[in-house]
Amino acid sequence: MATLYQLARRGVDAIGIDRFEPPHDLGSSHGETRITRQAVGEGGDYVPFVLASHAIWRELEAASGEPLLEACGVLVIAPGSGASSHHGKPDFVARSIETARAFGIAHEVLDGTEARRRFPQLEGISSDDKVYYEPGGGYVRPERCIAVQRDQAQALGARLRLGAQVTSIRQEGDAVRISVGGSEIVADQVVVAAGAWTVPLLGAPFERLLTVRRQVLHWFRLEDPAPHAGAPVFIWMHGAGDEDYFYGFPPLPGDDRFKVATEQYTAATTAESLDRQVSPAESAAMWQAHVAGRVTGVTPEVAQAAACLYTVTPDSGFIIDRHPQQDRVMVISACSGHGFKHSAGIGQAVAAAVTGAPSTFDLTPFSLKRFQVASA
Repeated sequence: MATLYQLARRGVDAIGIDRFEPPHDLGSSHGETRITRQAVGEGGDYVPFVLASHAIWRELEAASGEPLLEACGVLVIAPGSGASSHHGKPDFVARSIETARAFGIAHEVLDGTEARRRFPQLEGISSDDKVYYEPGGGYVRPERCIAVQRDQAQALGARLRLGAQVTSIRQEGDAVRISVGGSEIVADQVVVAAGAWTVPLLGAPFERLLTVRRQVLHWFRLEDPAPHAGAPVFIWMHGAGDEDYFYGFPPLPGDDRFKVATEQYTAATTAESLDRQVSPAESAAMWQAHVAGRVTGVTPEVAQAAACLYTVTPDSGFIIDRHPQQDRVMVISACSGHGFKHSAGIGQAVAAAVTGAPSTFDLTPFSLKRFQVASA
């Protein structure tokens, strides 16, 4: 939807195709809230996307009247000594600080004592923890963001074909033929943003580059929502490995639920075989391993739980590149668990790339060449 909106803004004759009806809860872009942070600890290559996304969210808010971005701040917390890792990157707090300084992003560096004083909701912060605080970070509302971009794209002339499954994409000369719902669409160029369905749709070389992981979101009841109102979101590393962490959000206005989640990179799944049911035992284990003793007033009572999908590359980086055998097909995938905050900016970058418009975005770091994938 981000790419479709940006193409429609440029006056391109564009059609968006989806086997479901976005926004929906079957992929990687649901769950009411997604973290956004500007000083991306995964690397400075991502920062232009998220900065552009923030500007686009505000533009869309003005056009639609819908609140999309809540800049409540974001905390990144890690042990003051010893190893820690997030998304495959060691010392994520230091990387976030370095990125913020490089891009002039407003931030503070706090010790654990000061962070706990300012944010008493997080009672488990240790005195020797190190904390990065970014006041301009916070969360976006993914379902609303998708719906607003969908509506704006249609208002600008884009067409939608929903509830229709694409079964093949093949380039013949200067045309790309899309088989969908028993018919065929012929396009000048195609952008594939199929997430966990990329491998079944495109096959090689993506079957060796993309792994789908089941992730689980949990909402626990709060004893009292008031102390958490207006608190920042957080990313909290409390151990050495990528799974020794969790993240959380303040309750939405009028809500008494506290959303938290962690990530797992051990068990693989597929979009079709994903177990979408979350057992009470999973939520109990989440509360005990990560929440208990760390976040004030969060009870073990489960209000809601949901499963979603991450599509991950071997290096946990994005793919934004032309198909190696079909140069009129651009593939966007494998956001590896931190994609939504970048999505509006990626849509802008891809729309510029496929129309040949001038662009300040550098897509080179997201090329397939880093995996030694040969072009035709």
